[in-house]
Amino acid sequence: MLKVRIIPCLTIKDLRLVKSIQFSEHRNIGSYIAAVRVFNMRDVDEMMVLDLDATHTGIKPWLLQEITKECFMPLSLGGGIKTVEDISMLLRLGADKVVINTSAVNDPSFIDNASAQFGSQCIVVSIDAKLVNGEYHVFTNGGRKNTRLRAVVWAQEVTKRGAGEIFLTSIDRDGEMNGYDLSLVKSVSEAVTIPVIAGGGAGNMGDCLKVIQEGGASALSAGSIFQYTEVTPLAIKEHLAKNGIATRI
Repeated sequence: MLKVRIIPCLTIKDLRLVKSIQFSEHRNIGSYIAAVRVFNMRDVDEMMVLDLDATHTGIKPWLLQEITKECFMPLSLGGGIKTVEDISMLLRLGADKVVINTSAVNDPSFIDNASAQFGSQCIVVSIDAKLVNGEYHVFTNGGRKNTRLRAVVWAQEVTKRGAGEIFLTSIDRDGEMNGYDLSLVKSVSEAVTIPVIAGGGAGNMGDCLKVIQEGGASALSAGSIFQYTEVTPLAIKEHLAKNGIATRI
């Protein structure tokens, strides 16, 4: 069994580190470079950085290069990725993986092409899901557009098309710190054969344990818990290990 990974997720808007609540109310919480430097020292397995403006303003190579120069752990970059040329550029800048969302929904063959050219291990498909009339729908464009796709069905398709991992975020739980959406995570984890990174809702170490034990996630991503509490990635890994979950300590 693969060891569970702890993956801090940094979101950037207007060149500042921000934290959202349900994909809105973006709060400025400081410098993204300072955050990268802190996580360098905190026994983090991987890190994810998403440029929320890139979908509209385009990818900023200088911004991402600034981050990759400071990051000494495996790094996934996302935001505004629309072509295989974009992916190639991010990998050259130092990314280990790329995170794609809206472009994958708009043209699912983009996943096939990307995984064929760069390998599935480089391709993380982000799925932002929200509960609508009793069903989990996939949203794009920063959570603004309901695609009407069902999360489980889309997760199965991206798996077939060559995605290496799924980054699954509950829009309803984003920034709320009241626990992951276990129903969402479990339904997707049981439907696919690739790792699922659970995001949205971590408020304490118990939440992190539940999303692995009950949700079946392969890894967990978090933001608010690291910014607003004293909980560290190492503390979470130690808590998981004490409860029989294999982690990278």
